[in-house]
Amino acid sequence: MRFDIFSIFPEIFECYLQTSIMQRAIQRGLVTIETHNIRDWATDKHRMTDDEPFGGGGGMVMKPEPIFAAVEAVVGAPPACPVILLTPQGRLFDFGVAQELAQYERLALLCGRYEGVDERVRQALVSDEISIGDYVLTGGELPALVVVDAVTRLLPGVLGDPQAASQDSHATGLLEYPHYTRPAEFRGMKVPDVLRSGDHAKIARWRRRQSLLRTWQRRPDLLAKARLNEDDTEFLQELQRKQNREVV
Repeated sequence: MRFDIFSIFPEIFECYLQTSIMQRAIQRGLVTIETHNIRDWATDKHRMTDDEPFGGGGGMVMKPEPIFAAVEAVVGAPPACPVILLTPQGRLFDFGVAQELAQYERLALLCGRYEGVDERVRQALVSDEISIGDYVLTGGELPALVVVDAVTRLLPGVLGDPQAASQDSHATGLLEYPHYTRPAEFRGMKVPDVLRSGDHAKIARWRRRQSLLRTWQRRPDLLAKARLNEDDTEFLQELQRKQNREVV
């Protein structure tokens, strides 16, 4: 898979992409990530990519000319792949969106700055808009990294354990169960006996119920869409009955 990232600060991406899982995925040819400096397509001597907004107001707006020129020079006119603008106004990024994007062979990510991009970029160039949360960041670079990381993890061969991504929080509609490693006891806190029992069926059941419990406690809204079996439902009902008894 290939990502083309358009930014006026491409150096932001260097360190993260040269570390850990992302670095290995790139080295193994599982993903190609190219960053492009939008300033390289500015035509004035100062390489300006922003200007004052029509109608007045604070801040600056990213100009359409260098953005169109950069994207069309790299991915074609019309673009040969989805062009995604990272913006607080976009649809909320989640595991389902990451799965959707992982099906493409190529994605172009456009990082906004300042007050945003000229509206004509949205109208005639961008095919999708994504937000990573209901808050505002200084630019689209961090959201672009979030998208790249989350999508790359879903590509075959990127993670050492082929099942790892499918067991992550939100992959099944539930939050992930607790993890433990050595030592078996630390400051009086012990690893649950079931995890040291060697009984894989009991371990799987414990982990499933811990996922349900954690989701019920922290993100009960997720349970409405989660795939639940009869045992799951009975367990959740017992949790609710216990809570009701404690309230009374």
